[in-house]
Amino acid sequence: MGKLFALTSINSYESINLKCDPEKALLLREQYAGIIPVYHMGKKHWNTVSIDGSVPSELLLQLIEDSYNLVVLKLRKEG
Repeated sequence: MGKLFALTSINSYESINLKCDPEKALLLREQYAGIIPVYHMGKKHWNTVSIDGSVPSELLLQLIEDSYNLVVLKLRKEG
């Protein structure tokens, strides 16, 4: 629908940028060294998540799903 919920480099795939609830984003950044504010995007709502094993795979999958759901929920409110 023309909106981003995830952003990554297909060449290096070292990390993925994901949308996140602002309060949860802060907590995740405190808990995991592999989760940091996104460079050149809205740091309040977006995290960069490293794909180096420092973030458990189950959590990474949940964060991807959460990001998608946040974007879809906003689309439903606007539409």
